[in-house]
Amino acid sequence: MNEPVIVRNTFAVALVALLQAVAPSVVAVGMLYLTVFAYGNPVQDYVHSMAIIVALLMLLLPYPARTANAQIFSGAFPLAAGVLMRWGILLASLLAIAYIAKFTEQYSRRVILTWAVLTPAVLIVVVTSFHEIMRRMMCTAANARKTVFAGFNDISLSLAKQLQRNSEFGMSVEGFFDDRSPDRLQAQGMARLLGKLSDLAVYVKEQAVQVIFIALPVRHMQRVTDLLDELRDTTASIYYVPDILVFDLIQARTGSINGIPVVAMCETPFYGMRGMSKRMADVVVASLILLVTSPLLVALALMVKATSRGPAIFRQRRYGLDGEEITVYKFRTMCVMEDGPAVPQATRDDPRTTKIGRFLRRYSLDELPQLVNVLQGRMSLVGPRPHAVAHNEMYRKLIKGYMIRHKVRPGITGLAQVNGLRGETRTVEQMEARVRYDLEYLRNWSIGLDMQILAKTAIRVLNDGKAF
Repeated sequence: MNEPVIVRNTFAVALVALLQAVAPSVVAVGMLYLTVFAYGNPVQDYVHSMAIIVALLMLLLPYPARTANAQIFSGAFPLAAGVLMRWGILLASLLAIAYIAKFTEQYSRRVILTWAVLTPAVLIVVVTSFHEIMRRMMCTAANARKTVFAGFNDISLSLAKQLQRNSEFGMSVEGFFDDRSPDRLQAQGMARLLGKLSDLAVYVKEQAVQVIFIALPVRHMQRVTDLLDELRDTTASIYYVPDILVFDLIQARTGSINGIPVVAMCETPFYGMRGMSKRMADVVVASLILLVTSPLLVALALMVKATSRGPAIFRQRRYGLDGEEITVYKFRTMCVMEDGPAVPQATRDDPRTTKIGRFLRRYSLDELPQLVNVLQGRMSLVGPRPHAVAHNEMYRKLIKGYMIRHKVRPGITGLAQVNGLRGETRTVEQMEARVRYDLEYLRNWSIGLDMQILAKTAIRVLNDGKAF
């Protein structure tokens, strides 16, 4: 649910909302006049002109787009960040207007600078104060709507607890309806049973229940349909809570396709602008690193070629985005070129490793050619590490959800690697731990997380005992 279930429009709430909307303009203009007075400057026409422009800009500049629910839940920090963002845009707009109109010399720099620095602090105090007043007015017990659940299970109980803990949702949980007995369900406390599912419609009418959550398993869809028919004669708001939380959800979100509601249960985090920002960051950073390290790459290639027989670049088949086969580049660090149905993992003091290969692997220099893979679009700077095709085919049969990690491009480094899971995986349990970190990355991706992983990778390269 992206919006709060209840936002009751009373005169008091509407009045506070109006004051909240105009307060930034009043504060900005008031601080301008106070600053002029404080420095003893005369209030001339150009000050009045600036005050009018400031008032209009403060009214017209939008806040960052957020749902009503997000606005109610917002803490002081995001509110302050929003105020500072709007203030920065306002100052930039004023400078542009002054430059175009060519009247910057009329204003005292001391007055303008003082006003520009002090006003945001006052704005933050005023905005957060109004926000708290609005939140308290909307989250009173009088605004709460009676709520019941059809179906008693872990999901409905968890949701009921969330509603009880967060008054911002404006709901008062009355109890649950289920066809099983209270002893069997071990219901107690707030999880009290009000009757069987067949009693729900009558109870809703008699007790003026305003919100119903149907939390029956998807296998009972016919019972859900029957309940909806029985509740047609009520005015209650009805929500269906599918038991999809029994699954391991990746980037779950709701949406619609041409008006038909859908629920994404397993999806890539790189959709829309998120995917574009990820790709742009990959291309820019990979290009810069390649440009800076190009002399080193040439030197390393010559050293590999000169110290052992075979090509400088080792090519190996691995799985990429959506499980498609890709070719990954590395500096050759071994005297063999294994890429068949069985590929033994590298071990400490592996006899296959060349002398220069040990140095390259120790400091991850053998991975540098994968920057070309990044520019090709086969890989990303950060993501789940790609495994040899032979290893993939083995582990996909042993680890549930293993192939979900291929919902994104594989990375040169990843969340698992900066958490100590680099190098050889001797047991299935070690690979399961690596996959858990890969899936956590998919659930929580952000550009900030990528930057953290890259920074940690740079530090670990210098003192990682698992590199060999």
